[in-house]
Amino acid sequence: MDDGLRVTDRWTVPAAELRERFSRSSGPGGQGVNTTDSRVELSFDVAGTTSLPPALRERVRESLAGRLVDGVLTIAASEHRAQLANREAARERLVALLREAVAPPPPPRRPTRPSRGAKERRLADKKRQSQRKRDRRADGD
Repeated sequence: MDDGLRVTDRWTVPAAELRERFSRSSGPGGQGVNTTDSRVELSFDVAGTTSLPPALRERVRESLAGRLVDGVLTIAASEHRAQLANREAARERLVALLREAVAPPPPPRRPTRPSRGAKERRLADKKRQSQRKRDRRADGD
């Protein structure tokens, strides 16, 4: 097995912290689908990893809270006929998820006020719309 998954330039998930399970897939494969364990479940223990500093580990746990079961992130892949292709797909998905989870949050939005021109345009549009509706009235109410 390889030395792990490179998530970012500074973080690689060690191969020892990844668990793979194989089972029969329900996807394409013809008769072979009944005999081949091509479905892959890749699990990574986010809560127990030693490859991440505590602050980043907490950020990942908060970001992926809905996907974690007892602190473990599990990715399933069964879209390919070959087990090797499903292993690769699961690893790519895991890397993408973790990369997104460790990314720093965006800077807070600085509130802005609408410009005078924007206010005037909005009021002019409102006036035009109300006039249009007034013109449509049959009885002139």
